[in-house]
Amino acid sequence: MCGIKEGLQLTKRWIMYVFIMRHGDAALDAMNDATRELTPQGCQESQKMACWLSQQSPDVDCVLVSPYIRAAQTLKVVRENLALPDDEEVLIELTPSGDVALVASYLHVLSTQGYKSVLVVSHLPLVGYLVSELCPGQISPMFATSSIACVELEHQTEKGCLLWQISPAQLAKKS
Repeated sequence: MCGIKEGLQLTKRWIMYVFIMRHGDAALDAMNDATRELTPQGCQESQKMACWLSQQSPDVDCVLVSPYIRAAQTLKVVRENLALPDDEEVLIELTPSGDVALVASYLHVLSTQGYKSVLVVSHLPLVGYLVSELCPGQISPMFATSSIACVELEHQTEKGCLLWQISPAQLAKKS
């Protein structure tokens, strides 16, 4: 007897990390919601968060971003402070009223394609809903501007686990 039960199959656990970031603080005075721009505070906080994330060595190999200006500007600031792929996918589903189920399904597809970590830059309420959609039983968390949450997504079970969430205010308390 070799001690291995008949029919036992060893399977590799495929994990993808999803970094979910809310855009930085944005001005309220704009022609419409899609054209709101980051404030100086929004730029500064997004930069601090990107610098902190770079110290966590995330090795992001895919970026998804909302088409709204403040999300694109947040990504630009993050890109200046964190190694990211040259290209990003702009998804209409990442707008504030986007379809969270479609976004979650797309993330599951990406996990089957070998991506190790994905950065998602989006808006309230979608960022909170996305965490709860990926992590069964997880209450939708609040997201301050520029906050980042990390979800560990297991390919085989298609279930995630919220590993951590951090905001600019929490970073300020640590320093």
